[in-house]
Amino acid sequence: MIDRCYFCKNNEAVDYKNVLLLKKFMTPSHKIIPRRITKLCAKHQRAIQRAIKKARVIALLPFVPD
Repeated sequence: MIDRCYFCKNNEAVDYKNVLLLKKFMTPSHKIIPRRITKLCAKHQRAIQRAIKKARVIALLPFVPD
């Protein structure tokens, strides 16, 4: 059985304002987890990366841990 992407399976949209969801795709040192570990499809991995970077710029997420 092939693992399906979290967003494809749950029919959920990627949103930069949903900080709790974005934190699931980040390490404790605030790095973005790669696609081979998250099991996201390429489309949603790119969307997650864009959303995390946008959330960092507008200070919803930190660039580095405290």
